[in-house]
Amino acid sequence: MDTSAAQTAVNLALSGKWNEAIDINLAILKSEPDDTEALCRLARAYYELGLIAKAREATNKVLEIEPANQIAAKFAEKLKIAKNPDSPTPIPAYSESFLEEPGKTKLIELLNLGEPENFVNLDPGEEVKLTTYSHRVSVTTHDGRYIGRLPDDTAARLKYLIKKGNKYQTLIKSVNPKGVTIFIRELERGLRANGSPSFPPEKIEYVSFTPPELVHSDIPNVETTEGASDEE
Repeated sequence: MDTSAAQTAVNLALSGKWNEAIDINLAILKSEPDDTEALCRLARAYYELGLIAKAREATNKVLEIEPANQIAAKFAEKLKIAKNPDSPTPIPAYSESFLEEPGKTKLIELLNLGEPENFVNLDPGEEVKLTTYSHRVSVTTHDGRYIGRLPDDTAARLKYLIKKGNKYQTLIKSVNPKGVTIFIRELERGLRANGSPSFPPEKIEYVSFTPPELVHSDIPNVETTEGASDEE
């Protein structure tokens, strides 16, 4: 595999340059016709340009070569419900997936992103997973590919609430060359969460006309402290 060409193809996809992405993936496939990664990227580029029939053709070829390829299998399911084959416009994402609800939803930009190949084919509205560890919360695809991790403060709070029984849904909001943004929604509040909101409003550090020495910003957050002691 020409790794430099493959990386260029990934970068073009992340930049939304779909016509150029098609050209380079076709060039890769000319010398390596069974390159399933290039075929998956090609299918995605066709899909983004509304060329559904061609996207299906490329996806089906991946499944002929690798019947267990989960990326292609999932994409094939998406293409089954695609309307108007070869229409000039791509299929829009469902904006209702991102309806905000105070205290229960939050947009988060991920840190320490994984390899671009892990998220280049993700669509807005596509569901991903939160995976908790002792010192972090990672976001992965359903087949286990690492995408990125949550900021430490949000991770600590969600780890505490998940341990108390809260359940969450996590969706891809946007993917671009500079980052991945997710949308987290609280689905169920655990009985032991004591009514704590998943995402409290941002705190104002200083009140107007209040001398800084009267604002005790070094007082620890009670819930964060409980969460830390609860994990020990």
